[in-house]
Amino acid sequence: MSSLRKKTDHELITDFQDGDLNALETLILRHKEKMYTSILFLVKDKYLAEDIFQDVLIKIIDTIRGGRYTEEGKFLPWAMRIAHNLCVDHFRKVKRTPAIKTSDDRDIFEVINFTEDGADQKMMKRQSYDRVRQMLDLLPDDQREVIILRHYADLSFKEIAALTNCSINTALGRMRYGLINLRKMMLQKKIAL
Repeated sequence: MSSLRKKTDHELITDFQDGDLNALETLILRHKEKMYTSILFLVKDKYLAEDIFQDVLIKIIDTIRGGRYTEEGKFLPWAMRIAHNLCVDHFRKVKRTPAIKTSDDRDIFEVINFTEDGADQKMMKRQSYDRVRQMLDLLPDDQREVIILRHYADLSFKEIAALTNCSINTALGRMRYGLINLRKMMLQKKIAL
């Protein structure tokens, strides 16, 4: 297994196409955290993020097995594009789905508490993590998206521009204004991370 960790993404994909399931496992484990974290920040729901992440894995496996993967050396940006598109598809579907409201006009799923926080979820809710997420949520969608893709998915601005269908300068501008807005919020709320 350690020899697999030393291989490039392209070599792992080739090994998987030749029938080595351990190569796929190594490839997914290598990029799992970046993909999942980006999905989580976009959809803001742990369970939904897990579902979408599973869908991303299925799409990746089907595409590679079908011989349709062609972006040599660019696995992570390609996988992130799949994740981004599935998140966008989810939001489109939700937009078309009517919400069930209570008598005081609140979404029924906001009122019902399905589960209690587990130990792992409590650990994830560290103070600084929550503050950053809250501030990110206050940013305009396009600025928040670029910051997440750059800092959590570690994509280049060129990759972000391709993923979000904008120019590199637009992606850079969104990042700049997003960071300026985050700094302003930190100063206003006197938050130190």
